[in-house]
Amino acid sequence: MAVPGGHRQRGRPRAVIGEPVLPRVPLRRLLRVASVACGIQFGWALQLSLLTPYVQELGIPHAWSSVIWLCGPLSGLLVQPLVGHLSDRCNSRFGRRRPFIVAGASSIVVAVLIIGFSADIGGLLGDSADQRPRAVATFVVGFWLLDVANNVTQGPCRALLADLTEKDHRRTRVANAYFSLFMAVGNVLGFATGSYSGWFRIFWFTNTSSCNVDCANLKSAFLLDIIFIAITTYISITAAQELPLSSSSRSTHISEEMAESTHAQEAFLWELFGTFRYLSGSIWIILFVTALTWIGWFPFLLFDTDWMGREIYGGKPNEGQNYNTGVRMGAFGLMLNSVVLGITSVLMEKLCRKWGAGFVWGLSNILMSLCFLLMLILSAVVRHMDFLGHDLPPSGVVIAALIVFSILGIPLAVSLSILLQKGMKISLIHLLGCSFCFDQIGSS
Repeated sequence: MAVPGGHRQRGRPRAVIGEPVLPRVPLRRLLRVASVACGIQFGWALQLSLLTPYVQELGIPHAWSSVIWLCGPLSGLLVQPLVGHLSDRCNSRFGRRRPFIVAGASSIVVAVLIIGFSADIGGLLGDSADQRPRAVATFVVGFWLLDVANNVTQGPCRALLADLTEKDHRRTRVANAYFSLFMAVGNVLGFATGSYSGWFRIFWFTNTSSCNVDCANLKSAFLLDIIFIAITTYISITAAQELPLSSSSRSTHISEEMAESTHAQEAFLWELFGTFRYLSGSIWIILFVTALTWIGWFPFLLFDTDWMGREIYGGKPNEGQNYNTGVRMGAFGLMLNSVVLGITSVLMEKLCRKWGAGFVWGLSNILMSLCFLLMLILSAVVRHMDFLGHDLPPSGVVIAALIVFSILGIPLAVSLSILLQKGMKISLIHLLGCSFCFDQIGSS
């Protein structure tokens, strides 16, 4: 259909006869819509840095703490396709994506409250100072709900940006860049929050008879997360102006999207394993290397702050302050890791153009292996020192550990770029990595 004046707009889809041409969404509105990623990632950063140590303080053995994290890949494998399927067909007057974003964000708030107050709930239900099974059960329920809620929220957030940019590929790339930017900001702020030990003084009411200073500090950090995600969710959903699915002006466009989405998700759910027989040998090698890579990443991502508290600072949960000091220093190292990860992500396209994607990926895996080897060396060096359990470790050892954490941001950026390209299929590899991590820790 010709535009008056004889010129057709570039970068915009051709209008269907009888369908009004919707105005382009301003970039500043896309920026506001993408801001919800900051709140979601803020909570993820707190979860990654503080919850593995905290669950051990509640009484779950070190060898069993990783089994709780199995919910992440499981919910990614099952929840995201289901949410995508339902949101594509949602006919709410508020739009297709926003109801799921609000529901997911509300579930995150509930889960965070359950996690933060798990020790208090356990105390009310009859836990003692030495035995806290009810607090552990409450924590596990909140933790799994949090993982599910995060997966419920993230998919519709990205889909909403795709809906608003429609088929304008340049603006889609800009919207994804905004989303990634806010994820990086949320990571930095979340890890910085986890590294600070004085939040309980601001939220003085968090320190109770069932919740000591370290527990109160974690509870306070999650209260900040609630405030943060509430603000960013409000900014995002008020900026997005979705049309209901029943709107006749977009029925043709939405039907096409639904058909494509339905085919992709049905193929994922029912034909994934059948497609393996069609893969070439080179693809199998790539998948095998990716699996090995994530088997290496998962122990780091789950036990990085725990490693800093145990191996570098020589502490144990609920025994002195060395462990918790190390956990906070580990969170600071993860903040540095996120900064390096963000810088690497910005430079990724240039690096791949210059050296090739395969070379960059291979080099990043070698760098990752060397960093993990350095962590083993640092652990061995610290074991031969006599400060353990009493004084803080030498500054040189701590700085070396922080440098290793920071450098690991480079290969992690490369691995995550492959993760985003492969989508939810990579969750199978995550399951393998998480299971292997549990097996290795359980046998130690």
